Amino acid sequence: MTKALLIIDYTNDFVADDGSLTCGKPAQDIEDYLFSLANKFYEDGDYVIFPTDGHTGDKFSPEYKLFPPHNIIGTPGQELYGKLKTWYQEHKDSDRVCQFNKNRYSSFQNTNLDNYLRERKIDDLWLTGVCTDICVLHTAIAAYNLNYQITIPTKGVATFTKYGNEWAFDHFKNTLGATLI
Repeated sequence: MTKALLIIDYTNDFVADDGSLTCGKPAQDIEDYLFSLANKFYEDGDYVIFPTDGHTGDKFSPEYKLFPPHNIIGTPGQELYGKLKTWYQEHKDSDRVCQFNKNRYSSFQNTNLDNYLRERKIDDLWLTGVCTDICVLHTAIAAYNLNYQITIPTKGVATFTKYGNEWAFDHFKNTLGATLI
């Protein structure tokens, strides 16, 4: 069974201390684990995908009613954070590694992700990144509705609050039938 690791929104704006919408230390603390997962998936012949918020600064974006401008396309804030940026640069020419912009919480909404996965016969998704209770959650809901098998490595996600993680973990397991490891 072919599987894919999604590392969602692991960018400077969401992770760095000076990011415009940062989760800060909790997000920074998962960097080494995400790096090791990316290596493991790649070495095993599986896929590594980086769905990344990509906004244009459009004042009509519904997110800007809730959050400050973040992940503006072409800015340092939208770049992948730390070791994952280097990892991506070293592997981006592989046909098993990709990054794409998304403009909603879910990595499926307004993107070609579902087609990309189905063309490659991928039905097992490991969801990681930030924010657990926002973009990871909404990606998991869409994956569930599209009949993907979902695994959430709990050491590979972070959000703004401990409560957000706990609530999302319960929802992943008890509402979406995801496997938590």
